Amino acid sequence: MTAADLTEVHRLETALFPVDAWPLQMFRDELAHADTRAYYVAEDGDGRIIGYAGLMCVLPIADVQTIAVVPEREGAGVGSRLLTLLIEEARRRGAADVLLEVRRDNPRAQRLYQWFGFRQIHVRPRYYRDGVDALIMQLPLHEWQGPPARTGADGADPHGPLTEKDPS
Repeated sequence: MTAADLTEVHRLETALFPVDAWPLQMFRDELAHADTRAYYVAEDGDGRIIGYAGLMCVLPIADVQTIAVVPEREGAGVGSRLLTLLIEEARRRGAADVLLEVRRDNPRAQRLYQWFGFRQIHVRPRYYRDGVDALIMQLPLHEWQGPPARTGADGADPHGPLTEKDPS
């Protein structure tokens, strides 16, 4: 993710998370801390941002700050690719564990995280602005063997064209 992406990322943020949307300045502040942060956008074949994700890494812990995919691309592997990037970045930076919070009322995201090996370790009651609990999940990186296998019937990547863009 670069500064040039922020207007579109923030537009998506407010559409996808109307109750808990980050202000635009928060994204700017996050990008200013490249020493402890890594942010990515996923683009379709036409260069349209279809997802984004961010990680904070303060050793020995990495924390998924945000991950989002446009609704029309949910289930197409975009979230899996973004989560893989975050986990691999955490490992590259030397983290021992990756933590994240997920809404209790978001079973789709919970299934994705469980599929990747995350386990629920705690609940933060009424964590979100609308009073929904957050489930805290953890992935010990010594257990990470790479993303779960997912291929189409012909063995091809079912996710279609996608590029991940980071500032490096």
